Amino acid sequence: MARPVSPTPTKSEQAILEVLWEKGEASVREVADELSKQKPLAYTTVLTMFSILAKKGFVVHRQEGRAFIYRAKITREQARNQALDHLLTQFFDGSPNLLAQHLLNQDGVDRTELKALREKVERAKLRRST
Repeated sequence: MARPVSPTPTKSEQAILEVLWEKGEASVREVADELSKQKPLAYTTVLTMFSILAKKGFVVHRQEGRAFIYRAKITREQARNQALDHLLTQFFDGSPNLLAQHLLNQDGVDRTELKALREKVERAKLRRST
């Protein structure tokens, strides 16, 4: 049984996108070499991942000689928004309010972070009212 396609980049796919966002564009070899600095990774594995990313619409390529040169079709911000939308839909019934409540109930939010968050909310309210 085939695994369902993730609407957001997987961890491995995101690693490839990070290289592309950093470099602008790169060949499969360049990306494989860059990712292999963290852990050994076969060229063919990276090639397969690029194929998946292209099917998902996250990358596009052009041919230069025998090499395919890839670039990200989505920005880092677009990827974040897609991931957040997926998270909201999957776990919080599409409610940013439920997500915010969940985050605030976690032990990791200290007074300084909470104050900064309140200030951002107030600035956002002011922008929307003008």
